[in-house]
Order: sequence, then structure tokens, then C-alpha cells
Amino acid sequence: MDPFLFSTGVVALAEIGDKTQLLAFLLAARFRKPWPIVLGILVATLANHAFAGALGAWISAMVDPGVLRWILGISFLAMAVWVLIPDRLDAVPASASQSGVFTTTLIAFFLAEMGDKTQIATVALAAQFHAYWAVVAGTTLGMLIANVPAVFLGARLAHRIPTRLVHAVAAGLFAVLGVMVLLGAGKKLGF
Repeated sequence: MDPFLFSTGVVALAEIGDKTQLLAFLLAARFRKPWPIVLGILVATLANHAFAGALGAWISAMVDPGVLRWILGISFLAMAVWVLIPDRLDAVPASASQSGVFTTTLIAFFLAEMGDKTQIATVALAAQFHAYWAVVAGTTLGMLIANVPAVFLGARLAHRIPTRLVHAVAAGLFAVLGVMVLLGAGKKLGF
């Protein structure tokens, strides 16, 4: 299984209805300047996921493979459950709006991603696949696939996406991956 494509797909699906997608809607409605918002999302995601991917690579190098298999399998199963829990958006700090659109987006997205599903998924995917660059590029692309349309289409698109179905598919992918990792099938399939 290709780490780049898998990381892209899982994160794109997991991001639908996530708080960072809601944040993208909010920033687009508030500032009405899509390109600085998209650039802020890209830079914040690259920084956040580069750190998360590095942590995942470090964990996979430091932890015994047998123990890591259990940690990752359980982590993926936990992600499957977590994806099914709807997010809520905390308000963007008022002081952030006084800086530029790019800076506001960069700070808001970076902070919103700290400890978020996609950051945790990036750690686990990097540890599982041993493909730092492919995972970071894939998870970043997945974030952009989910959030760029939110910036350009705003609330009109939000009501047309069946978020429960999308979350169920993402949860299913995480669950299947978790079970496969626990059963040791991942080595046979190339991840």
C-alpha cells in the first residue's frame, strides 16, 4: 500500500467536518481573502505534520517492533472511534484578527492541529509506514483537499457533504488498518 496515497485519503476523509475545516469556513467568511488563508493552512499544516511525522519516525526507531505493532494497532482503532465523534469549533482569539490574514490563519491552524486527529494520525502513519516524506506530504495534501474547498465554497458546500458517511468511511479505514496491524498482516501487504 502506498504511504502517500493512503495518508492523503485517510486525512482528507477524517478532515471532513473536523474543527480545522470549520475554522477554514470561519476564516473565509470573516476575511474573504482565500489565497492568504490557503497559504496559511499549507504552511501551518506542513510545520505541524513535519513535527508529527518526525515524532512518528523517532518512535518507530526507538520502540521494539512487537510493542510498536500493538501501540499502532490500538492507536488506529482509537482513531476509528475518535473520527466518529463530531468536532466543535472554539472561537478564534479576537487578538488574532488584528494581524494579517495569513498570520491569523497560520497561528489558528497550527494551534487547532495540536493534538488533533490528523496530527495523531500523522504520528501513527509515519511510525507505521517508515516513510516520513511520503506521509507528511500525503497528510498535508489530505488537509488541503478537505480545507481548500471549504475556503473557496464556504458554507454552501458544508450542508451538501454527508459528513456522517465520510466519517464512517474514514473510521472504517482506520479500523481495518488497526486490525491488520494487530494481526501482523501489514508486513505482508507492504505497510
